[in-house]
Amino acid sequence: MEPRNNTQFSKFLLLGFSEEPELQPLIFGLFLSIYLITVFGNLLIILAVSSDSHLHTPMFFFLSNLSFVDICFISTTIPKMLWNIQMQSQVITYEGCITQMYFYILFAELDDFLLAVMAYDRYVAICHPLHYTVIMNPRLCGCLVLGSWVISATYSLLHSLMVLRLSFCSDLEIHHFFCETKQLVQLACYDTFLNNTTLCFGAVIIGGGPLTGILYSYSKIVSSICGISSAHGKYKAFSTCASHLSIVSLFYFSGLGVYLSSAATHSSHSSATGSVMYTVVTPMLNPFIYSLRNKDIKRALKRFFGMETFIKRPFSPGLKNCP
Repeated sequence: MEPRNNTQFSKFLLLGFSEEPELQPLIFGLFLSIYLITVFGNLLIILAVSSDSHLHTPMFFFLSNLSFVDICFISTTIPKMLWNIQMQSQVITYEGCITQMYFYILFAELDDFLLAVMAYDRYVAICHPLHYTVIMNPRLCGCLVLGSWVISATYSLLHSLMVLRLSFCSDLEIHHFFCETKQLVQLACYDTFLNNTTLCFGAVIIGGGPLTGILYSYSKIVSSICGISSAHGKYKAFSTCASHLSIVSLFYFSGLGVYLSSAATHSSHSSATGSVMYTVVTPMLNPFIYSLRNKDIKRALKRFFGMETFIKRPFSPGLKNCP
């Protein structure tokens, strides 16, 4: 195939899940519903946290940031897919593809880092409850979130610049519903050794770093819980991180499943289908998992909608039914 310089073409084709015309209305309705549920659910979490002064604590600060990132994460891919289905088009411009890839990596990594930060918050709350408010002070919380943004933005920019240097072949069809980095690299006619090396090292360092932090935090949490004598105390301590642990498991196991399945089958279609789990389903389930298990969030939502009379009560940021 003839290589093309980046200035000689202006578009890619996103093939999506299926090219069958009769399936397009079903796909459109399904993903539009998921998108609206995700945005609405995560907005409710943000509104609940911002409107209730009792929830102005580190753990809910991180939760509201996660909800904001999840809205941005799903908004990076789904609206373009819905627009293409509605317009009966598969086209995405070269600039649009690079931009989508940048923001996809940015918000995916932010999800990764925020989950690690929330694990650290739970570690401090359970293992060092008496020093929780001192350690998790507003300055540290702000620095943790800001640091996550800086690292994620830098990492995303690196990958975007690496793709910009590539020349692409005449086949510009992306067998995915968004501009995924690995798919773009596979379309290149230029030597992609440096890109593939960067992808591997990025997955190990940027992806493995937060996962290592999460595993370390939970190893300490489990050790601390095992040291609690009463069954009620163990249950109370475990319930403080059950919601977070559920989201971590869903996010990492779905991502690992996509990687292993695509490596085993070399099928772009199975990779695209599997990617739905961590790019679409996980952001949608986050508000349900946190709100259903969290009494404080449910109480704040009832107050926000005027369903419950405000009752002043003491609040402790340590061990509660929290993420």
